[in-house]
Amino acid sequence: MRLNRLVHVYSIPMRARFRGITRRTGLLFEGPAGWGEFCPFEEYDDAESAAWLACALEAAHEGWPEPVRTRIPVNCTVPVVSPERAHEIVARSGCSTAKVKVAESTLAEDCARLEAVRDALGPRGFVRVDANMMWDVDTAVTAIRAMDKAAGGLQYAEQPCRTLDELAAVRRKAGVPIAADESIRKAEDPVKVAVSGAADIAVIKVAPLGGVRKALEVAEACGLPCVVSSALETSVGMAAGVALAAALPELEYACGLATLQLLDGDVTSDSLVPVDGYLPVLTKAPVPDRAEEFESGDRAWVERYERVLARVSR
Repeated sequence: MRLNRLVHVYSIPMRARFRGITRRTGLLFEGPAGWGEFCPFEEYDDAESAAWLACALEAAHEGWPEPVRTRIPVNCTVPVVSPERAHEIVARSGCSTAKVKVAESTLAEDCARLEAVRDALGPRGFVRVDANMMWDVDTAVTAIRAMDKAAGGLQYAEQPCRTLDELAAVRRKAGVPIAADESIRKAEDPVKVAVSGAADIAVIKVAPLGGVRKALEVAEACGLPCVVSSALETSVGMAAGVALAAALPELEYACGLATLQLLDGDVTSDSLVPVDGYLPVLTKAPVPDRAEEFESGDRAWVERYERVLARVSR
């Protein structure tokens, strides 16, 4: 499965700094079933990147399971921006659920942003926050309680702390449902988060778990309500996340798959952009007919693919 000529290495600017990056980079390749996207973040080693490649190979060579729904409800994502910009993002999104990144600025700034988000959503919308493991237990409990008040009620707080024991403690004390993300996708045993009582909701990301079929197995084994989220892919990789959400037997929550708003462009003219808070379900990834606009020519991505492929093929 060496790469053929139908390969694109892309580099797309971010609209705002997100996860510490200002450009999203990755590699697209075509197989008999369609296009796949390989885009582990730069700090990930080859071992961790192997699951991301398995996901891309599944899309390109196998395709995805049959869907049980035709559209997916999604949340908009609010990065660390001013309250005014946060209000604008939510108001323009068409979504009734907003996920707000927190813990990178002061608590007062986070709360001001949450107040703006609530104002944009109105009283019937849902607000969730994501702290990306930034807090200890006491800080998390204090912050979540303050944010719950500022937001007029939180749907849940995502990954406030690093360890399962910390998550379980926050879950007992904070009075807000807890969702686990990194504790699932970076764990040797992704199911442990459920049996340890550390979370109410499982955030599932298809690429870090090795593809749609493997992510479905994890979701079933967890036994928790699932939220499918993106890993900042283009529409090519995002389509795999949509396929996962479409194949889940139950889908109680809006999914975090409307993240193209964070990129200043896309590799396809058939972008996965929500309409009235929903994304359509596709049978395969869209063709990257605009990839040449963002071509980077960085051979390091091809070399990375070949190294990781050797690991996956063992």
